[in-house]
This record gives sequence, structure tokens and C-alpha cells, in this order.
Amino acid sequence: MLILLIGIYIACELIANVTASKPVAMGGIVVPAAVFIYAFTFTLIDLINERLGKVRARQVIYAAFAANFLLAIYCQFAIALPPAPFYQGQQAFSGVLGSTWRIVIASLTAYLVASLIDVEVFAWWRRRIGRYRWARVLASNSVSTLVDSVIFITIAFGGVSGYDVPGLIGGQYLVKMGITVVSIPLIYLVRARPLRMEPERLA
Repeated sequence: MLILLIGIYIACELIANVTASKPVAMGGIVVPAAVFIYAFTFTLIDLINERLGKVRARQVIYAAFAANFLLAIYCQFAIALPPAPFYQGQQAFSGVLGSTWRIVIASLTAYLVASLIDVEVFAWWRRRIGRYRWARVLASNSVSTLVDSVIFITIAFGGVSGYDVPGLIGGQYLVKMGITVVSIPLIYLVRARPLRMEPERLA
């Protein structure tokens, strides 16, 4: 179960990066297609944190970061390779997988910072308050998804003509928190790890 959970988490991160290039409109809010599965990853890392503790959760985040970085590098390598003479999809292939380095840097930075903050807030609530597992998820995600939205939108689109940066941040945050609320019951599917099993020297 735990290995499957970690695998799904990393898979969701990779899927989010591949699908982020398509903007979608929902009720007047424009968000990347990736926002739905990406928002879900914040609850997934809370599940991992609940079961393994924050030290191991951070290690999973670093592993997912490395996987995302490898994906970004290899996509650029695949685009640079000369296409076969009969291949007609080079332009479409580049359009889908060839995100600008500004977008890549924004995505990786936002992911790493926000995910590590999520782990810390979740662990703090668990250690200091203890009760209300659903509240741990809500508190950690409300902070981390806001940080993620602010960092990504600011780096990716800040200063670019035609982009409503505050509107994009607000739209993404609303969608992410909506997904968080729907996914909260998942926290009760994992067995919590006793706090005494997480060495303080590793915190």
C-alpha cells in the first residue's frame, strides 16, 4: 500500500508536468489542465507524511523533484533529436513537451518550496494539536497551495504583457482548495505513524 502510494504521488507529479501546457477555462477561471491532478498531490504527500513522518516525506519530495527534473531535461533532448523523414508531428511534439525554461523553473521551484512547506505545516499540526486529521490536511494544503500558486504564476508570467497575475493566482488557488476539500477523506485510509517513532534529530 505504501509503495503504491509513493508511486502514485510521483506519477501524478510527472503527469502534471506533461499536461500543464494546456490552459482550460472553467466558469470564467483559466487554469492549466494539470491543476486537478497536481492539487491532489498535496493530499497524497500528507498521506505519506501521516504514515512515514516528515523526514521520509521530504525524501519522497526530493525523489519526485529529481524525476521531474529528469523529465524536463529528457523532453528537451527528445525535441532536439532529428525527426525521422516520415514523421510529421515534430511541431506538435515540441508544442506539447517543449515548455520554456521559465515555465520549467517556475514549476520546479514552486513544487519544491510548496511541498516542503506542506510537510512542515502538517507535521507541526500533528505534533502540537494532534487531533482532527482532516484539519491537518486542510491547514497544510491551504498554506502550501497558496505558496505554490504565488511562486509559479509570479515566476512564469510576472511582467508578461496580457497576463492577469493576481487573477491567475486566485483562480488556481480556488481550484486547488476545492480539490483539497474533496480529497480530505483519503487521510483516513492510512494508519498514522506514532510520533515517538520519528527521531527528533532528523527533524
